[in-house]
Amino acid sequence: MSEYLDELKHEIEQEQNIEDESQVDDVGPSRYDITSYGIDFDVDGIVRRVKKEDIYIPDFQRNFVWKMTESSRFIESLLLGLPVPGIFLAQDQESGKMLVIDGQQRLLTLKYFFDGYFNPKAESSSNRVFKLSKVQKEYVDKTYATLETKDRINLENCVIHATVVKQDSPSDDDTSIYHIFERLNSGGRKLTAQEIRTAVYHGSFLELLKTLNVEPAWRNVFGIENDRMRDQELILRFFAMLENSINYRKPMVDFLNTFLKTNRNIGIEKSNEYSRIFVSTINAFYNADGHKIFRPVRALNVAFYEAAMVGLARRLAVSEITNDNVKRGYDRLLGHIKFKELISQSTTDISNVIERLAIATKIFSEV
Repeated sequence: MSEYLDELKHEIEQEQNIEDESQVDDVGPSRYDITSYGIDFDVDGIVRRVKKEDIYIPDFQRNFVWKMTESSRFIESLLLGLPVPGIFLAQDQESGKMLVIDGQQRLLTLKYFFDGYFNPKAESSSNRVFKLSKVQKEYVDKTYATLETKDRINLENCVIHATVVKQDSPSDDDTSIYHIFERLNSGGRKLTAQEIRTAVYHGSFLELLKTLNVEPAWRNVFGIENDRMRDQELILRFFAMLENSINYRKPMVDFLNTFLKTNRNIGIEKSNEYSRIFVSTINAFYNADGHKIFRPVRALNVAFYEAAMVGLARRLAVSEITNDNVKRGYDRLLGHIKFKELISQSTTDISNVIERLAIATKIFSEV
C-alpha cells in the first residue's frame, strides 16, 4: 500500500508541475477518409518480419504487459487451431514498414516463444525460459524448441489476420493513424499524446527531443523528468510554434502531430540548428532568472513558456542579448496585462496564440 501511495503522489506532483489548457481541447479530429485491406500472415512469416522490424512494434514504456500464463494461453490457442483476434497495422509511406497499431502483446509473445525467452532484458544474464504453463497437459513446459515436430509445423503455419489501414484524405497528413492508435490503446492507463507520437512518428526528430530533454538548464527549469514525456512534448511545441505558428490550427494535438510527422527524419544539419536554438534560448532564460522561470504562480505555464521561448529565440536569431535584458523582457511579459490574460484562458484559440507570440516577440526585440 505504501508503494502504491508513493507512486500516486509522484504522479500527482508531475501533473501539478504543468499548467496546460491544450490538454483539454474539446475540438475533435477532422473527418477522415480511410481505406483498409486484409493480409493473412503465417506465424513463421510474421515472426521473421517482426525480428527484421519490417513490422515495427512501438518502443515505449508500456511495451509488454502480459504475464506468462496469458502468453501461454495465446500460444495454446494457436496450437489447438482456435481462432485468435487479428492485428491492426499502418504502413509507413516513406519506409514501407508496418507500424503495429493494435496487437503488440500477441506479436511479442510469438517472438519471445520462437526466441526461447519470455520478455527478455538485454542487460540480464538470466532471462526466463519461455515454457508454456497452465495449458493442456500435452503442452505443459513445452518450449518452441521442444515442441513435437507436428505441433511446431502447425504453429508456424497458423494464420494471423492483419488489417492494414491507410488515410486517403486529408492528403497532406496522416493524423488519423494517431487517433486510431489512441482509441485502440486506451485500456488501463491512458497514453499521453507524446507517448503515442513516440509510437507513431519514430525517427531522428524524436531522438533529438530525447537528447535535448536532458539539457541541464532545461532540467533545472522544468524539474524532474516527466514519466509521461510531457517535457519532451514542450520542446516539440517550442519548435512547432517557432517554425510554423502561421499555420497553427486547433486542436493543438494535431498541429503538433503534423509538425512532427513533417520533420520526423530531419537531417544532421537541421538537427544541429534546432539543438543550438533550443539550448541557447533555454540557457538565456535560466541564466537570467533561474529555475522559477515560466511559473507566474506555482506550475509551469505552458502558454507563457511557449510565447516567451519563441520571442527570445527570434531575438537571438538577430542579435545577442545580455542576461539583464532577458530579465527585463521577462518581467515586462510578466506585468503585461493583455499577455497575462492570453496565458490564462482560451490559450489554444488561434487569435490568442498569434497575439501572445506577437507580444513576446515585440518585447524581446525592444530590450
